[in-house]
Amino acid sequence: MAEASTATGTAPKRAGLVLVSLIIVAAVANLNLAVANVALPDIGKAFDASQTSLNLVAIGYSLGLAASVLYLGAIGDRYGRKLLLVLGVLISVPASLLAAFAPNIDILFVARLVGGIAAGMAFPTTLALITALWSGQPRTRSIALWSAIGGGISALGPLVAGGLLEEFWWGSVFLVTLPLAVVALILAVVYVPSHVNEETDPVDNLGGILSALLVGALILAINFAAVPDKGTLVLGLAIVALAAGGAFVLRQRRASNPLFDLHVAGRRIFWVAAVAGIIVFGSLMGAMFIGQQFLQNVLDYSTLDSGLAILPAVVMMILVAPRSAKLIGSHGSRFTLLSGYLFCLLGFLTMLLLWDEGTPYWEIGLAYALVGVGVGFAGTPASHSLTGSVPVQRAGMASGTADLQRDLGGAIMQSILGALLTAGYASAIASAIASSPNKSQVTDSVQAELQKSFSSAENTASQYPKYAEQITAAAKQSFVDGQDWAYLAGVVAIVLGAALVFFVFPKKSDEERLLVEYHEEDTTPSG
Repeated sequence: MAEASTATGTAPKRAGLVLVSLIIVAAVANLNLAVANVALPDIGKAFDASQTSLNLVAIGYSLGLAASVLYLGAIGDRYGRKLLLVLGVLISVPASLLAAFAPNIDILFVARLVGGIAAGMAFPTTLALITALWSGQPRTRSIALWSAIGGGISALGPLVAGGLLEEFWWGSVFLVTLPLAVVALILAVVYVPSHVNEETDPVDNLGGILSALLVGALILAINFAAVPDKGTLVLGLAIVALAAGGAFVLRQRRASNPLFDLHVAGRRIFWVAAVAGIIVFGSLMGAMFIGQQFLQNVLDYSTLDSGLAILPAVVMMILVAPRSAKLIGSHGSRFTLLSGYLFCLLGFLTMLLLWDEGTPYWEIGLAYALVGVGVGFAGTPASHSLTGSVPVQRAGMASGTADLQRDLGGAIMQSILGALLTAGYASAIASAIASSPNKSQVTDSVQAELQKSFSSAENTASQYPKYAEQITAAAKQSFVDGQDWAYLAGVVAIVLGAALVFFVFPKKSDEERLLVEYHEEDTTPSG
């Protein structure tokens, strides 16, 4: 496709329409990623689900995406990004329908997983095509818009879902993307170009399978770690993850056309940006995941009010992200990343120190606004550094890694925070029972139900009206105690990520020099 030159780079013809098409395709994935969180309390009540089951529903979509995105990104690089994009949007339709009408929570998890795999087909191609079609400053601006609008739509998911849940059943939240999917499909077919800077080398299928095993086993192991009597399963999953990880590295070193070029991935700008993005995007998703349950379970917000509560994050992400592109140009990616990390840290400290049973809304809005500013600043350099440090023929690898930042970051952070919430809640409710004057009347089966999840505790309270108020009060305080465990882990992760960026990511002058060296290396004929 012909490109139009600009003062500082190139852009495709009908650049605005092409970019809108790609952003709407990404919006389908982003909305599906976010809509489950606000429905978790209702899903828990409908299925009397454990906290671990709710955690799996929440991360199922990002798990499917994270496990498949590298492999499917490589397939798109080889066989056609537009083809994968269209297939992914098509498959998202039956996956959403299955989720909406799932008869049990296991089928719901499977539907979310399939939806994530469909997104793994469509989502990587959006950033890959931006990288292939734009260059220079137009590319930076396009990535900033892609990151801001995508993050904003993802954050708006709870608001849309909350409005639906005011009138309809929990499954309605999974139908919200269907009209958008139709629009995305039409725009993609009409405006998105085919076969732009694609590869002719064969796909590393074995590497793709190993990467899926690695991610899937790792995420599931984290989720089941806090579940009693699941030690053997967790150990088995951990062994699978380690074995798949080791085999994946060996395969990538020996394959003639590796799925994930370890030489490129070893570039300082690339791997530090990848890790930094995993933490910052994971922090956003973790905050939404725990926060939505806190607002409804503890503060008794309606589903619509809990969706509205996160608007400060949406607004700040959209306002800040375009300015982050300018900040990269003036101060470099390192400074911009650290600015984002500072705001994310302040947001999590607000949640850890201020959120409890009597929290006023201004403390909720402040925490979400701070996290929104942080992601707005850090999201663009995290993605921009990846795409800028790889050859254009490896755009799929860069976009796949950028997707991994969101999806693997979200899956890991939600899994860790969810496991800590589960363990912290169960420990706190057990302590509350042990210190209760009525502890002798609490049978083992009732205690197990109370410890299973907040939703299960509410169901139990309805069966014992005489003690309902005590049970609910104990469950609320236990949830707060559990979420404090989770937010403390988030603070630690953010501090470690900031330290990595501060000490390892190059300053502006070194970053510019390294990017020039990478470009020269990638464009110089070998031999």
